[in-house]
Parts: sequence; structure tokens; C-alpha cells
Amino acid sequence: MSTRLVLKRLTRRTGLRRHHVAAARMCCERALLAAVPRSRTAASGRILCYHSVGTPAWGVNDVSPRRFAQHLHWLLDAGCRIVPAEAIARGQAGPRDVALTFDDNLASVERNAAPLLASVRVPWTLFVVTDWAEGRHDFERGTFLDWAAIERLAGQGAAIGSHSVTHPNFGRLDEHRTVVELEQSRQVIEQRLGIVPQSFAIPLGQSDNWNATAQATAEAAGYELVYAQAGETRPAGTVARTFITRFDGKRLFNAALRGAFDTWEEWV
Repeated sequence: MSTRLVLKRLTRRTGLRRHHVAAARMCCERALLAAVPRSRTAASGRILCYHSVGTPAWGVNDVSPRRFAQHLHWLLDAGCRIVPAEAIARGQAGPRDVALTFDDNLASVERNAAPLLASVRVPWTLFVVTDWAEGRHDFERGTFLDWAAIERLAGQGAAIGSHSVTHPNFGRLDEHRTVVELEQSRQVIEQRLGIVPQSFAIPLGQSDNWNATAQATAEAAGYELVYAQAGETRPAGTVARTFITRFDGKRLFNAALRGAFDTWEEWV
């Protein structure tokens, strides 16, 4: 019997699912990479990619409110300056500058992250999936920010970018659907908020979730900045971000800041 078949049967018997295995592997990989002495200080700072802050259903992408508060305090205690993501993306920041971005317009960001960010008066960016903001999704009611909530956050100073219409894997889309996802999401944000987003965050964000056609289409649609999640493996023309997970206590968080995961991509 092959090893693969044995593992498959074992996971069935123990009730494991693919997302459980992926989470365990992610935790182990990050722990191992953090143990390697390595320092890749970004010349123009580092952009951190968060998702939810207190939405357990988001799995490895969910950072607890307590842990997020720790992250913020660790940054400030270390003397890091928190700046707009655009400043880092355009090379207008220093090596100790950090930017905070949040994908997926999750309601827990307004509930648990925004008040803390406001209390220390630091900038941040929210990337919006427009269909989710419209209520078109299969997730539990209240999972996502609606347009009224997004408008409140924008009024409080949050920068707003696009994260597509439906959160697809752009690596698998045909050209027509790519155009729709990029152009329509930008138009809807303008219609709803009166803001014309200049930035786009790639859903999933890994190197195989984007391609040259998508990059050209994004530029033609008017996006000046396209953010990935991968670091050194990101697609050409995109801006690097560092993925932050629920596993990232102080040791892993500091490792992320020093570039330990710049060659790592999320395993799904």
C-alpha cells in the first residue's frame, strides 16, 4: 500500500480534513523558517497582510484581537513607524517603516482592529470584495462589512482598495472574467463611496494566483499598485506583502519582520 493511500485513510479515520493538514504544515514551516538566522531588511519597509481580527471561521488567516494588539504594541515598542502602504509601495519609506493592510472587508476588523488603530493614530488599508460588501455570499450573516461600515472606516482615515468582485483565483480566469473582476470592483467602490481606488490586492495572493494578462488588465483598468501576498516569489510588477497568521506569536512575528518568510508561500 502506498504512503499516500495510508495517509489518506488515516486522515479519514481521525476526522482530519485538508485544511487541518494545511494549517499544521503552515505552522511547522513558519516555525522552522523562523529558526534560521536570516535578515532581509526591506529598503523601503515592510507591508503586513492581515485578514480577520476575531473571525475564527477564517482559520489560519484569523488573528485574535489580543494577538493583534500585541503585534501593534511590539511594532511601536521596537521603534517602527507605521506608514501608509502606498508610501512603502512607492519606495518613499525607510527600512524600519511598516504598513498594515487587511483583506476581505471582514466585520471583525471594524469591531476589533479599527478602534485600536485609531487610538494610536496610525494609517491602514482595507481591501474590499465588492460582492461581499453587497451581501452576495454564502457566509454567515454579519461576517463582512457592508458599505455603510466601509464608508465609516474611510471617513476615519482608512485607505480603501479593491480586492475584486467575487474573490476568484485570477490564475484560472479567462481574459473576459479578469476584466470584469478588475473593472467592475473599481466602479462599484466609486459608486458606493465616491472613492476611486488606485490599489488592488490579489485574492489568495500567491505566485500562481496572478499572471501577466491580469497585471496588464489591472494597469489598463487604472490601478497604480497591485499587492501580492508572496514576498520574493511574487509575480512581476506586484508589490510584496508579508502574510501574518494566527500562529504568529512574538518569535514568529519578529521573524516575519526580519524577512524569514520572504521566500515562503502559503500551502493550501
